[in-house]
Amino acid sequence: MQSIKPVAPERLPDFLRSLPKAELHIHIEGSLEPELIFTLATRNGVKLPYADVETLRAAYAFSNLQSFLDIYYAGASVLHQEQDFYDMARAYLLRAAADRVLHAEIFFDPQSHTERGVAMESVINGLHRACVDARAELGISASLILCFLRHLSQEQAFATLEQALPLRDKFIGVGLDSSELGHPPEKFAKVFARCRELGFHLVAHAGEEAPASYIWSALDALKVERIDHGVQCEQDALLMQRLARDRIALTVCPLSNLKLRVFPTLAQHNLGRLLDAGLAATVNSDDPAYFGGYINDNFVQTFAATGLGAQYAYTLAHNSFDASFIDEGAKSGFLDQLNQSVAAFQ
Repeated sequence: MQSIKPVAPERLPDFLRSLPKAELHIHIEGSLEPELIFTLATRNGVKLPYADVETLRAAYAFSNLQSFLDIYYAGASVLHQEQDFYDMARAYLLRAAADRVLHAEIFFDPQSHTERGVAMESVINGLHRACVDARAELGISASLILCFLRHLSQEQAFATLEQALPLRDKFIGVGLDSSELGHPPEKFAKVFARCRELGFHLVAHAGEEAPASYIWSALDALKVERIDHGVQCEQDALLMQRLARDRIALTVCPLSNLKLRVFPTLAQHNLGRLLDAGLAATVNSDDPAYFGGYINDNFVQTFAATGLGAQYAYTLAHNSFDASFIDEGAKSGFLDQLNQSVAAFQ
């Protein structure tokens, strides 16, 4: 990783927007903008408990993770057909490409849909088709990661895995999301062991609202390769040392952390401290339709609030490619594009 020249404060937002980057923590259902929710509701004859787009957007005021999840699942109820999943992913990928995302690893929650009677094939085929088209038409590569809902049982996770396995060539990994508190990672140790045997990449949400002990469990009980969020690792010095030593990436989502009150203000976010401690932190948008910004919004607003400079931005972008699940040849090509972009800007 190279050292780069400082960028003047007035030019920093343009520098941040220009950086090629990977997004590793994006819930595709959380990219559903209110306008698309109403379009899909009309298409599928779904009655929404909101009068219009403005009323729905005004409801995006959350006090914690669970209050967000309640409205998140309500929004997902408009998704019924394969084309709905395609349209949702396509809308996100257009935004990502505009933000200079070269590669995205997209989370999806099949249990949110199959429990409503939606076919697993409709979910995965629609999302995958959007990824294929995005590579051809937008020049952005994208892969899918199937997430289990941790407020449901491990038996239900196993059933979901079996439903999805006929389509296993269309997703690269599995993750764990939804309500964190009260649902520790070890609850899903057996299904993650099975996914590891099947050759899937493994990730899990840990240490967003729940304590650092959940991060230890994700590493030791689930054997994950990345930690999603992970900002509570600061509670534990030994954990910080392990994450830095083993280069376990954290997919940090600053605007999400602010919206869900993990940090009182963006200025108090620990992103800079994580980087200073040698952790492989990255910046991501999580659920951008609900949390007020896509990946470049996360970069620009966080850097404005914390005073971080261009070297931190370069490190974050570099980390995002390093931590991705792409092959080494593609990774090297993306890092070359990053270095060329920085040189051209400076």
